Amino acid sequence: MTVQSVEADQPHAFARADRSRMGIWWWTVDHWLLGATAILILTGVILSFTSSPAAAARMNISDPFHFAIRQCVFGAGGALVVLSVSMLSARGVRRAALVIYAITILMMMALPFVGHSAKGAARWFQLGGFSLQPSEFMKPALIVLCGWMFAEGQKGQGVPGVSIAFALYGLAVALLLLEPDVGQTILITVAFGAAFFIAGVPIRWILGMGGAALAGMVTIYFSFQHVSNRVRLFLSKDGSDTHQVDKAMEAIANGGLFGRGPGEGVMKRHVPDLHTDFIYSVAAEEYGLVFSLALISVLAFVVIRGLYKAMRLSDPYEQISAAGLFVLVGQQAFINIAVNLNLIPTKGMTLPFISYGGSSMLAMGLTLGLALALTRRRPGAYAQPLGVAPAGRFE
Repeated sequence: MTVQSVEADQPHAFARADRSRMGIWWWTVDHWLLGATAILILTGVILSFTSSPAAAARMNISDPFHFAIRQCVFGAGGALVVLSVSMLSARGVRRAALVIYAITILMMMALPFVGHSAKGAARWFQLGGFSLQPSEFMKPALIVLCGWMFAEGQKGQGVPGVSIAFALYGLAVALLLLEPDVGQTILITVAFGAAFFIAGVPIRWILGMGGAALAGMVTIYFSFQHVSNRVRLFLSKDGSDTHQVDKAMEAIANGGLFGRGPGEGVMKRHVPDLHTDFIYSVAAEEYGLVFSLALISVLAFVVIRGLYKAMRLSDPYEQISAAGLFVLVGQQAFINIAVNLNLIPTKGMTLPFISYGGSSMLAMGLTLGLALALTRRRPGAYAQPLGVAPAGRFE
């Protein structure tokens, strides 16, 4: 027997006939979304080497690559979460979301008593040298559970799906405002509203929720002084207490088309949150407008392709949940970039997979992993033509 015939008889890794769990996953997961996610994680690691020396110097940390090394660990962890979670079945996604939501809600209840406070809010647990923000992991779990409940409500079999979904959402909002974290509240409200809309509810319900959301925003404005102060400062443009945004805008303007070069940015030395909330401005200064637009394009590709695949799913639970998860990613990216461009009032919101942070990286890995799991090709998964789920009878 020749060497060629022996090689031909040997099964190739991930061949289409491979029925192992890994083989099935490889041929059912969306490779384009997987590749785009890998690009984002790698970009976040590269930018951490750019921003780490300045951040370490501001915090009197001797190792200039302290944050870069940690981001490499977070990036590897995020990639592992994406891969492992995306292997779940649709039922496994539902079960995982239920467990994660229950655990994170209990943790958020404990935050006022044992949480770490910073900048007037108790949002984190200190675990050795790391901080954990439970609300980051609660968000994707909430969207999946609400998608499940909306789908159950459509069946008209006596399950009060919409009522349960609103109860889950209301509990999460109450705990977020207790921290307080208005930005995350707005984020999950938008994603929840998108899921509600995709579920095919009557238009009067959508209008009612829109009115309630508007009333809620007005109430938050008058109830939280830091929110009203930020909005007034943004509208007044008097230049007071806008140091970070001003420097971020300068950095973006200085970058030009192709940037000043890796490590050559100067504005990052004047921005305290350069490696987290304002990493986009660092990237724009050192790599330029072309790179910035490419980064936005990759993020937009993930959201648009994800929504396209979600809207083609035939199962209402999978469709609503997957779409809500991709809206969650897109909305968070939009808020971060809009703050950097001074289009909206400042809000501490990370750029998905790009900003430094363990909680953000792992939670985004969880979000994309759940979305990839729901959009995997299964028998009959894409039987229906592109379009939203038909309106059903809601209980």
